[in-house]
Amino acid sequence: MTTPRARWTRDEHGIPQITADDIDGLYWGMGYCHAMDRGLQMLIMRILGQGRAAELLDGGDEMVEVDRFFRRMNWSEGVDEEAAKLDPDARVACQAYCDGVNARFAKSTPWELKLVAVRPELWTIRDTLLLARMTGFLTLAQSQGEVERLFVEMVKAGVSNAHLEALFPGSTSGLDRAIVEKVQLNERMVPEAVRWSSAAPRLMASNNWCVSGSRTASGAAMLANDPHLETNRLPNVWAEQSFRWPGGHAILVTIPGVPAPLVGRNEHVSWGATYTFMDAIDSWVEHCRDGKFRRGEGWVDFDRRVETIKRKKSESITETFWENQHGVLDGDPSGEGYLLATRWSGSFGGAQSINSLLRMWNAKTVPEGMIAYAQVESSFNWIFADTAGDIGYQMSGLMPMRPDGWNGFAPRPGWDERFDWRGFVVPSLLPRVHNPDSGMVVTANQDLNHLGEAEPINAPMGDYRARRIEQLLSERNDHDVDSFRAIQLDTYSIQAAEFMEILGPLLGAGPVADALRNWDCRYETDSVGATAFELFYAALLVEMFGPGCGAPVIEHLRDATGIFVDFYQNFDRVLVAESSPWLGDRRRDDVWRAALEKVSGETPVPWGQRNAITLDNMFFGGKLPRFLGFDPGPIQIRGGRATPHQGQMYYAGERLTSFTPSLRLVADMSEPVLHTALCGGPSDRRFSKHYKSGVQGWLDGALKVRKPPA
Repeated sequence: MTTPRARWTRDEHGIPQITADDIDGLYWGMGYCHAMDRGLQMLIMRILGQGRAAELLDGGDEMVEVDRFFRRMNWSEGVDEEAAKLDPDARVACQAYCDGVNARFAKSTPWELKLVAVRPELWTIRDTLLLARMTGFLTLAQSQGEVERLFVEMVKAGVSNAHLEALFPGSTSGLDRAIVEKVQLNERMVPEAVRWSSAAPRLMASNNWCVSGSRTASGAAMLANDPHLETNRLPNVWAEQSFRWPGGHAILVTIPGVPAPLVGRNEHVSWGATYTFMDAIDSWVEHCRDGKFRRGEGWVDFDRRVETIKRKKSESITETFWENQHGVLDGDPSGEGYLLATRWSGSFGGAQSINSLLRMWNAKTVPEGMIAYAQVESSFNWIFADTAGDIGYQMSGLMPMRPDGWNGFAPRPGWDERFDWRGFVVPSLLPRVHNPDSGMVVTANQDLNHLGEAEPINAPMGDYRARRIEQLLSERNDHDVDSFRAIQLDTYSIQAAEFMEILGPLLGAGPVADALRNWDCRYETDSVGATAFELFYAALLVEMFGPGCGAPVIEHLRDATGIFVDFYQNFDRVLVAESSPWLGDRRRDDVWRAALEKVSGETPVPWGQRNAITLDNMFFGGKLPRFLGFDPGPIQIRGGRATPHQGQMYYAGERLTSFTPSLRLVADMSEPVLHTALCGGPSDRRFSKHYKSGVQGWLDGALKVRKPPA
């Protein structure tokens, strides 16, 4: 179809192929096709980010809690000032994107919104910046905030420094327990707002790796990426699009509402992303009274922000938020007491990221890509491979500059100016590497501090996936698309293998022991051993940590939060240690035997029966009859928490969420194509043939070949 500033068709997979005479035209086409294929996704995300779900969608109490969460985050603040920071070229491109979105919405808007009498407002650059901030925080920086809040709760519960150090090394250095113990916590570590509408994606872990030509069959550099995001939803978080202009072409995977070449490739360079677990979120203990906070020896007024949450068919609610340079206060400072203020470094950004990513359309080398992505304000691990054979890695994100001796994990007194942020670390000090001697780079959310002068990570995810990928990459020097695809589908768990070295000699009789005895440590859907191991592991967490924290607390963390999903290796260090404060006067093997005994009588089912999801429609969320086809499934998911093909599920509040490779991507720089698989389809329209067109291929482990527009 020809539109005023771009032309688009669909390829054999239903993916938009967009051509234009210049980059601005490409952005117009990107916006038009985003609104056409993912308009509902964009508009619901905007409603959530604005804190208007109770006003526009449903006035019930649950939506009010959703709005409280987003109003507290206040991502809409300062977007006009931030928009003014866009470079002239970036501003023109972003406006072209908005014009494309609005041109499509002028023709039609999602019929679902008519059911709730919502008439969408025009899409603006403000909305783009809002979604960019949301994407950088949700679950990513949020997970760091949750584990830091857990630390505070543990201090207040009387967990000793020795116990805390065993879990979070370095966390008690410089800690003033007396101050933290005084803190009044008003927000639960996992507030009800984590149950928000499934339109807001839960983002999480990922794998990516790149290798030089010395390790490939083609002799060219190669790259792979599989972001582990929430997949039990339709549409998928990602939208695939391809572009051509007189200066070149690009085959991309984008996020609707965010006009940027996020992952994919152009003629010369390919790139992919994982989350870094950079600590970009800090808390301070504020001494409060009479609406003021102590600063040195004096008292200063908080900034008072009053928000009105409108409710459909109900009276509005007024909420007051108190803020200072340390962020938003958790509570009301009217009385005297100690409360936490929390700040995320990316709260008020966006323009710098868009400015820098504009360069990637015409980037020709890995160093160009590293320079561009180093300026992205949210924290990601970016890898690159180019047609010249170079590979590279660059961390991005706004890492706060803190005083020596404080890594940001545990809160510090807000009245002491020494603990104020003093700007952000320059990107050149963040972890990065260009053409390493090993000929490969692997990132899987592990600790990568050794690659930089700064140390941004204080609570990394486990390194099991990274170690397994490195192992598989090292086994051969003739990698190709098929070998990369096999690594993406790999379900072997180094975590399970290391645990089985301890558990094997302890096995007795019973169905769980029988299933574990000859298990190959793979999480295939027909594996009974994988289920048996997970039954044991769940019991072991309670058996080890229950005496120190209370069994109900550990069961809640295990069953209703992401703590054991994100930071499991912190707990694994304690679980396998022969000596630990958490053991007390117990022996490790006795704790393991007790956990095994608790599940010994259970009969494990095949892993796929236990590890299955339904792809719920983002708007109706499983509320419609199944025969209408809005919610396909259930589908069985291979993999576990520590396997390259991650297959992790847990409940957040009452909401089931899942982390699997929602997107798989492989680029062999010897050929001008991109190999991808998406759990979903191009469109969020239920009655489109592209609604779920990619699901079966994704389940089968197939990769489709994407070519640039003709």
